[in-house]
Amino acid sequence: MKKDITRKMIGAFLLVSIMVLCVFQPFKEYVQIPTKITVFEGQGITFPATLPVQAKVGGTDTSVDVSHNDGVVAVSGRKTGQGKVLLEMAGFPIKQMNVDVIPEYKVYPGGQSIGVKLNTVGVLVVGHHLVDTVDGKHSPGEIAGIQVGDIITKINGKTVEQMSDVAPFVQEAGKKGESLQIEIAREQETIETELTPLKDKDEDSYRIGLYIRDSAAGIGTMTFYDPKTMRYGALGHVISDMDTKKPIVVQDGQIVRSTVTSIEKGSNGVPGEKLARFSNDREAIGDITRNSPFGIFGKLHKDIQNGKMDEALPIALPHEVKEGPAKILTVVDEDKVEEFDVEVVSKIEQKFPATKGMVIKITDPKLLEKTGGIVQGMSGSPIIQDGKIIGAVTHVFVNDPTSGYGVHIEWMLNEAGIDIYNTEDEEKAS
Repeated sequence: MKKDITRKMIGAFLLVSIMVLCVFQPFKEYVQIPTKITVFEGQGITFPATLPVQAKVGGTDTSVDVSHNDGVVAVSGRKTGQGKVLLEMAGFPIKQMNVDVIPEYKVYPGGQSIGVKLNTVGVLVVGHHLVDTVDGKHSPGEIAGIQVGDIITKINGKTVEQMSDVAPFVQEAGKKGESLQIEIAREQETIETELTPLKDKDEDSYRIGLYIRDSAAGIGTMTFYDPKTMRYGALGHVISDMDTKKPIVVQDGQIVRSTVTSIEKGSNGVPGEKLARFSNDREAIGDITRNSPFGIFGKLHKDIQNGKMDEALPIALPHEVKEGPAKILTVVDEDKVEEFDVEVVSKIEQKFPATKGMVIKITDPKLLEKTGGIVQGMSGSPIIQDGKIIGAVTHVFVNDPTSGYGVHIEWMLNEAGIDIYNTEDEEKAS
């Protein structure tokens, strides 16, 4: 009986102790200190540390420096490599941080207004229609089970690349009274089906009952480019088809310069929009090889300048972004890139790629007067804080056009095929 009471008392004591520790601020600080961090060479990161601890570099490592002053632990990268930082209390280790020190990486900020032309893989099905035949109205495509958003990649075993490839197959099969063997891409699946063209009773031609498209166009904003590789990133979000609302699977595409002709100002519940036209020469300044949740990516054909900040800037990792003032570069009048004030309202220190890394708010009176906040076409505008590129504008809040989301620049660089961690070199060396 006494043993049971003793056990219960010990259990209650431990439970109360754990609860006290969980709300004890110094304890919460140490729990939040990560076990692994990445810093750039010559730069560092700080953590609050109010408990009486000693911070020191593990072993004989020379890659990192560490100090503990005035309730703050400061870790900085001396040279590229890996190191350890040990936190001790009364001679007992309480936490170890593994530190990766990587070389500083710089890219040129964008801000230019660009025109986007995408060519799809195959032809995209964007709708059904009924063919008015002598036997009534029917949609051969719908009968064949083809859905909006499907991509027709092959007909009778031959690759389909553009809309003009489809008509000869349809007319030939219709005249012969034969069916077409259709191969379509749907999500991650390849599906085969049979489609029989029908003759329109009012026309001497055959129809498949599908609306199709092989290209798309729009405008956006350049985020960055790397002058060494000529790789660039823009938009900060995926391009989806206007009818199907599904991401466009890109075969190839081009970006051209564009000029903003006017602004439709945003208001609560109604997003604004930049109205722009492609440059008169329509000269392609780069190609598009990837359309991902983080934007469009490819290579430029030549160096470009924004006329406002034509120098390479260092990039910031997600944990370096802080709440507070920042700037964006964007175009609101013709092709002039301007700098505007914004505020990082909140941020998420993401360890894995995700599109919504921060919330930003437009604070610049001039931009608010001109646009009402974030408008369509502004996506991709680079966000700059403390002289570093931290990300890009991606989405506007429909009910508050002054605010929206931003994506961390690290994820856009990764999508562009830029390896800031030099893992390829490490793999070769190993």
